[in-house]
Amino acid sequence: QVQLVESGGGLVEPGGSLRLSCAASGSIVSIHAMRWWRQAPGKQRETVATISSGGSTYYVDAVKGRFTISRDNAKNTVYLQMNSLKPDDTAVYYCNADLSAVSAIGLKGYWGPGTQVTVSS
Repeated sequence: QVQLVESGGGLVEPGGSLRLSCAASGSIVSIHAMRWWRQAPGKQRETVATISSGGSTYYVDAVKGRFTISRDNAKNTVYLQMNSLKPDDTAVYYCNADLSAVSAIGLKGYWGPGTQVTVSS
């Protein structure tokens, strides 16, 4: 059984910072791309940032220069450092990983339950 669990969300004032973490656990063979998504009320879920197994990164234009995605392969963990936060960043943030597990054939996408980030004064 594979689980992804996010942490680090909360309430922050505009201009503040938060660091999200997502740890994958279970019978994991290998982890490929890892991503952070977000979904604001009434909006579709969108990809915020992606990091490949080799460390290549992608960011949606709205967060470029403010957010940084990184990963610790030894800990099966991905991070999202969020700086200069804006009210528009308010959303539930989800972690997603493409990985191969002992219990499954081939690559499969796994999701965490999400963590709330609220940017408000």
